[in-house]
Amino acid sequence: MLLQGKKILITGVLTPQSIAYYIAEQAQQQGAEIVLTGFGRALSLTERSARRLEPAPEVLELDVTNPEHFAQLKAKIEAKWGRFDGIVHAIGFAPEDALGGNFLNTPWESVQTAFRVSTFSLKEIATTLAPLMNPGAGIVTLDFDNTTQAWPTYDWMGVCKAALDSVVRYLARDLGPKQIRVNSVAAGPLVTVAAKGIPGFKTLEKRWAKQAPMGWDSRARHDAVAKTCVALLSDWFPATSGEVVHVDGGYHCIGAAPIDPDLEEGDEG
Repeated sequence: MLLQGKKILITGVLTPQSIAYYIAEQAQQQGAEIVLTGFGRALSLTERSARRLEPAPEVLELDVTNPEHFAQLKAKIEAKWGRFDGIVHAIGFAPEDALGGNFLNTPWESVQTAFRVSTFSLKEIATTLAPLMNPGAGIVTLDFDNTTQAWPTYDWMGVCKAALDSVVRYLARDLGPKQIRVNSVAAGPLVTVAAKGIPGFKTLEKRWAKQAPMGWDSRARHDAVAKTCVALLSDWFPATSGEVVHVDGGYHCIGAAPIDPDLEEGDEG
């Protein structure tokens, strides 16, 4: 019961296939009381997924492009809990023209949207809610490692994820004196609703399984990512902050693999 008695806010739950849903499920199993967030037309999906959890958590509205929602969220969390212990930031979005090999032609308006939703939102939610967080609290964001390499077709979302790593470090610097830890979990490719919108995802997941020393099953590793996030939210990492924890089967530590002719970009089977 790593999170016994802790109160955790979890963003990004859409369907039961969402990584954030697995985190919510694991957090509850480890004793946490949780609240979810959703917004707009997707809010009903979040509420439907919440009803599958035991007990069903409250769902609060948070559109990270609406500044008023942050103040409203803070007021609702303060009214419900007073103080709390953790945040899971699992929010990311890029317009279609910011992905798929269109890097050189993506307009600023699309880049701005991707950055605001996927990267700047971590800073906004952290600074809004930090005054309510207990000493020893943890913030965890979901990442896809782009700090040292460029991925095919990931384009401006890759840039946003690289910037997200930097935001984690600066938040760790500035929230550390308040005894709030900030870390990211860099997961390997996982089958989710969001992944279906990434061009070339099937090719990426096939190559990942071949190169990762421990192997990789993009349909069965959600729990591994969720358990790592729960551990980082717990008291078992009391002095770890500003870190990127890889949950990718060891893929990140291996040099470039030989190109397999059977796994070319056109092979989506």
